[in-house]
Amino acid sequence: MDGATGPVHLPTVLITNDDGIDAPGLRFLADLLVAAGRYRVLVCAPDSDKSGVGHGVTWRYALSAKRVEIEGATAFAVSGTPADCASLGISGKLFQGVIPDLVISGINVGNNCGYHIVYSGTVAGAREAFLYGIPSLAISYNWSRGESTVQDLKLAAEVCLPLINAVLIELKNKTYPEGSFLNIDIPTDVAHHKGYKVTKQGKFMIRIGWEQTNLSMPAVESYQTANMDIDNVTDSEKSASSSALDDQLLFKKVVVKPSSEVEEEDDTDHKALMEGYITITPLGALSRTELIMRHHLLYKRVRSLLKNKEVPSILELPCEHVFAKKGKSITSFFSESTATCDSLKRTMLQTRSSK
Repeated sequence: MDGATGPVHLPTVLITNDDGIDAPGLRFLADLLVAAGRYRVLVCAPDSDKSGVGHGVTWRYALSAKRVEIEGATAFAVSGTPADCASLGISGKLFQGVIPDLVISGINVGNNCGYHIVYSGTVAGAREAFLYGIPSLAISYNWSRGESTVQDLKLAAEVCLPLINAVLIELKNKTYPEGSFLNIDIPTDVAHHKGYKVTKQGKFMIRIGWEQTNLSMPAVESYQTANMDIDNVTDSEKSASSSALDDQLLFKKVVVKPSSEVEEEDDTDHKALMEGYITITPLGALSRTELIMRHHLLYKRVRSLLKNKEVPSILELPCEHVFAKKGKSITSFFSESTATCDSLKRTMLQTRSSK
């Protein structure tokens, strides 16, 4: 069945990612959705690895889209970023007027928690769809070197299927709350996960440093692949001629692993992930500015700097009124996003009990 011309009553799911269209995480997810027989499956993904490009987009060049064979789906490999692919995929131009009901970005190899969300092309693919009003999910698996196998990515797809079904049921019933997209991270030991847990974005980050090198193409270890096996490039690729180095210095990125872990807050994405939970983190496109400017402290500091009378008068309002509506307290700021996940939980339980 062609994903773009299947039965009109089936919901349409668009898959993208940042690891590239041949990545096993994407292929397992596409195969699972096709095998379920409940969706029209479209794929629009980068033609090569675009990990860590964030929300970059292509302006200067036309994008190429090449048809790729994925059984049961309509798939294209695109010469763009994850955000480009999501944008093109939901435009109606690539899939003959078909607009997806849901966009899924992933399954990424490596977690996307905390500050890593800023760098993530996977999250950017889901965010781009969200910006244009299309419900979306970003899915990542916490790959661990020496422990994880490709088969774990297949299990990761399977444990996400109930959540995907719940989202689509909510959309069909027109009860899916707007205002956020969901970032899902799956623990390393996916076969023995502790269940689904609604979390908030934390501040986890594997810091990147730099080292000087004499190799023109050193093996690169990114923040997403810090725990993965990195294939070394060949000596011929790495060797840089002495003449080429006469007028330049070469540097490579390295992962700086802290000697001690920073204590993480409860209910944050990375902490819950490390505890074995499948984390569901509602995200938006607007900055929450470190939990509403760290409850007035930063607000007060910024206000002391703003002496110019031309500054908008909204800064004269109490912080509570600037960031919350209709008298909501700061602690209820995320209630709408949390309600999204609570509603999905109820739908998942109802679906499970009806089987």
